[in-house]
Amino acid sequence: MKAPSIAFFDAKDYEIEFFEKDAKKTGINFKYFKYRLNVDTAAMAEGYDGVCAFVNDDLSEPVINRLFEYGISLIALRCAGYNNVDLNSAYQRIHVVHVPSYSPYAVAEHALALIFTLNRKTHKAYYRTRDSNFSISGLLGFDLKGKTIGVIGTGTIGKTFIQLLSGFGVEVLAYDIYPDDEFAKTRDIEYVELEDIFKRSDIISLHCPLTPDNVYMINSGSIGLMKKGVMLINTGRGKLINTKDLIEGIKKGHIGYAGLDVYEEETEYFFEDFSNSVIGDDVLARLLTFPNVLITSHQGFFTREALSNISGTTCNNIISYFNNDELPNEICYRCESKECLKEKTQRCF
Repeated sequence: MKAPSIAFFDAKDYEIEFFEKDAKKTGINFKYFKYRLNVDTAAMAEGYDGVCAFVNDDLSEPVINRLFEYGISLIALRCAGYNNVDLNSAYQRIHVVHVPSYSPYAVAEHALALIFTLNRKTHKAYYRTRDSNFSISGLLGFDLKGKTIGVIGTGTIGKTFIQLLSGFGVEVLAYDIYPDDEFAKTRDIEYVELEDIFKRSDIISLHCPLTPDNVYMINSGSIGLMKKGVMLINTGRGKLINTKDLIEGIKKGHIGYAGLDVYEEETEYFFEDFSNSVIGDDVLARLLTFPNVLITSHQGFFTREALSNISGTTCNNIISYFNNDELPNEICYRCESKECLKEKTQRCF
């Protein structure tokens, strides 16, 4: 087999370090572009066998059309989510593979870090003591023990998050469109309806993928059902939350804390340095002014273990495709529509 050549978009130095190690093992030739994939940069993929893309790359219909014109037969996503891909446009034209699981502990532990940081305000204490200010006024937190934590989405990451909570003496409520009753028994948790999560939880943590059915699941209506002072954590996808409604909830004091590793309009800003620039996104700029809001730049996945797994799985996906092997990590429009799950063998098409 001829070594596949892959156009790698939105490349960061910390990724290249891991991917180059696996490229040497597998024989893949990566060409790293710092630019994000979009309708203007898609031409860079001409002459390559496939493209490697990340969460903020644009794989909408116009981009898919251009890639197909350039002879691209594989899109290798180096992430789990694929809401940025028009699967309908790719179906029967370009194969799409992803990394369904890289390190659930990375994201689950980051969600915990957001909870503890917001609660005990360690980020503020750090800057105070660096300034020789040893006052603890304004840093009051609460015991996690005895609190009710609602977990929305109990896939691999959600379940890992629940397992990590087991030593804290909390009550866990869970919601998933496909409840795992056996897991609930072994972990002594309760599956409930979404409305119960909103009404009963002191802390709500989002761990579900983004689908057309759950866009803005956190909105003025669901916020109105929540306990006053609730803590909201999102390490899933930005559009699970209507950010304008969240801001109103914070301003009214209904939302007591918000820890966000994702943001619905993050594409322009996250992963980039704007420290010497003015942020033109008024909604993001407003969020950053609140003392009870903690925003991280989609870094939940960012551990050595996760990056190693992402690189290894992505490279294996690429080699498997060009070797015409089975593609267990392939996704397609028909799979999303549940039309071919039973009949799927080696290829979706």
